[in-house]
Amino acid sequence: METGSIIAIAIAASIITVLLSYYLIKWRFEKRFRQWRGTEALSLEQEKQRIRQTAINQSRAVLGGKFTEQMAPYLPEFKYDPTEARFIGSPIDLVVFPGLSSGDPQEIVIMEIKSGKNCQLTPQQQKIRQLIEDGMVRWELIKHSEQQAEE
Repeated sequence: METGSIIAIAIAASIITVLLSYYLIKWRFEKRFRQWRGTEALSLEQEKQRIRQTAINQSRAVLGGKFTEQMAPYLPEFKYDPTEARFIGSPIDLVVFPGLSSGDPQEIVIMEIKSGKNCQLTPQQQKIRQLIEDGMVRWELIKHSEQQAEE
């Protein structure tokens, strides 16, 4: 055989080897990528399900807490007459006027109802508690005359 044909065969063999190697490597990486993508898709779906379940649980806890806040005057541990309690909801839950039902209110009780694991006051509620403890509470009366309303 001539050297030219040997070189041509060697070049052809090299090109075929390179092409086969390229397609084999490409196939292997695409296979790995498909496996990784499937694993990631499954992991993402599991994470979405976990997030949904967490949101549902939190929603239930919030709804349960709101229910408890409004029903607190009727719970056994509530030590006042339920008719003397007024629900406000935010930023505090109840104002209780002990003695109001008998016509002789003795004090005013500002009450926050907490349920669940995390029973901490919000910073706003802490500030309100501090204002009450510091005596920063007052009475105001607004008189509205009907003459002003007619004008």
